[in-house]
Amino acid sequence: MLDGRYRVDARIAVGGMATVYRAVDTRLDRVLALKVMHPALAADASFVERFIREAKSVARLAHPNVVGVFDQGAQGQYVYLAMEYIAGCTLRDVLRERGALQPRAALDILEPVLAALGAAHRAGFVHRDMKPENVLIGDDGRVKVADFGLVRAVDSVTSTTGSVLGTVSYLAPEQIEHGTADTRADVYACGVVLYEMLTGAKPHRGDTPAQILYAHLHEGMPAPSAAVPGLALELDELVASATARNPDVRPHDAVALLAQTRTARAALGDEQLDAVPPGAHPAAGETGSEDRTSVIPRAVATPVSGPLPAESARPEPVNRTTRLILPQRVEDEPEPAPREPRGRLNNRRGLLALVAAVLLIFGVGAGVWYINSGQFTRVPALIGQSEDAAKKKLSNAGLGVRQVDRQFSDTVERGQVVSTDPATGARIRGNGSVTLVVSRGPETAQVPKLDGMPLDQAKSELQKAGFAPGDTSSEFNDSVPQGSVIRTDPASGVKRHTDTAVSMVVSKGAPVDVPNVVGDSVADATTALQDAGLTVTVAPDQVNSAQDAGKVAAQSAAEHARLAKGDSVTLTVSKGPRMITVPKVTGEKAADAQKDLEKAGFKVKVDRGFPFLSDEVSGQSVAAGAQAPEGSTITITTKGL
Repeated sequence: MLDGRYRVDARIAVGGMATVYRAVDTRLDRVLALKVMHPALAADASFVERFIREAKSVARLAHPNVVGVFDQGAQGQYVYLAMEYIAGCTLRDVLRERGALQPRAALDILEPVLAALGAAHRAGFVHRDMKPENVLIGDDGRVKVADFGLVRAVDSVTSTTGSVLGTVSYLAPEQIEHGTADTRADVYACGVVLYEMLTGAKPHRGDTPAQILYAHLHEGMPAPSAAVPGLALELDELVASATARNPDVRPHDAVALLAQTRTARAALGDEQLDAVPPGAHPAAGETGSEDRTSVIPRAVATPVSGPLPAESARPEPVNRTTRLILPQRVEDEPEPAPREPRGRLNNRRGLLALVAAVLLIFGVGAGVWYINSGQFTRVPALIGQSEDAAKKKLSNAGLGVRQVDRQFSDTVERGQVVSTDPATGARIRGNGSVTLVVSRGPETAQVPKLDGMPLDQAKSELQKAGFAPGDTSSEFNDSVPQGSVIRTDPASGVKRHTDTAVSMVVSKGAPVDVPNVVGDSVADATTALQDAGLTVTVAPDQVNSAQDAGKVAAQSAAEHARLAKGDSVTLTVSKGPRMITVPKVTGEKAADAQKDLEKAGFKVKVDRGFPFLSDEVSGQSVAAGAQAPEGSTITITTKGL
């Protein structure tokens, strides 16, 4: 129990400066990671100050792609940080396991890393130690940047003198030569990390740190496509931009590099993004003790001109967080002590060399934060199983399905698994995912005979044969039962590519002649229509019509219309004729009177007197102002003898 609060459960990793444990915060009941400084270093004020600076810097960032710091404290000789626990692995683990990554995967990792660094840069901090060991990939796919132990404020690292901290393989030329590290140094390191993800190897390799530093100072960054032919030009340009030896030519910070990265991704097609590096595998020498924290002697930082001398000393690891001793004085460090006699100095150098060697031996593994060695499983045998059965088997193994691809196969039945990626037996992380390739059946097949088959059954048979049900139309047919297939297009027996859509014509059965039921009672009309094989619906609203109230005023299908058996006819019921006030037409000419009455909604009959003497209306059968049914007949009489 540390500080009366944190219960230590297991050791995760041991580094040159600290040990990381998985622990439980007993006060808040949550799992976290404890980064505990080695007691021997806790007496060094500069180490403790750097430790505390890391806590304060990360606490200010509060970014979803930065490993969060919850607490910082000390108990006796133990100085610690309480940090977010990420169950997963580091990018270094992924590169060791898989080697070069597909461009899409590399960019998917780079973008959240740049987002995290961009937040740090805009907050005024420089990470100074970007490398795959400090990129964590959670089991849930989240990408986080860790180990801000070397972080410095942007305005405090310009023109630093005396020493520079970093990792040999990822140091920018200005860090090596002048000890300066601003946001562009992080950009350079990210460019190296991108190169490594695309190729599976570091751009500059050597047996000693001096050889690697010389390459960073005097050699341009090789194009990733030189190591992995076929990589897009945009990826070469992105790496070249980030790793320009002149810092003024690079993107000025991670935000600018993120913008370039997204522009490059947008210019690439799916084929370029998903290109599988040929023969990708971890490069020899990319694992082991070089992924460590160490101290590199002053000679390593001295620029080399001409051929490198033969190295007689033991090779130094080259992928460690390193202090490079420079000719000037570093900020915050004491003035040099008075010069000692050569003999004593040589003895001290020998002692320091011995201590450095011990640190190199016992520091193996630093920078690897969270390694869950028991989370790998093997892809189960799925070939020949149905898609559903394969998905279930993967789920039982703790694996997911990345996607399902389909391809033609003359040997594997349609709907069964042809292959998987990764292949059967391949090692995969316990929460990883597998691509299933499912058979579409043979590339061509015969359209099955569906004549006379009910529509649902016909669709099922088409799908079994590898075809897709297409458009469906219908027509009357006296011989094929209603709802069954009359014919298909393409016709049965014709060979077509599987997945071709097959349209079908379905029988409506024998046609039904619709009887006329207008004027009938609703009951009589319903019986007549049902006897004809039709169904009846009565409209909810009644209408005025010439028909008596309660009689059928209208039907949706006219008399002698052709419907299919079971089709519906809607009846509208009359509520009787509308009553209209009769206008006065006596004294008018017969023609004018007839127009007025018809306009009001009546029919007109003219009764002329005999012998005919006048065309003036002398009488009307319904008195003016009286009510009469709309459509009824009114007789008008003209004057006679």
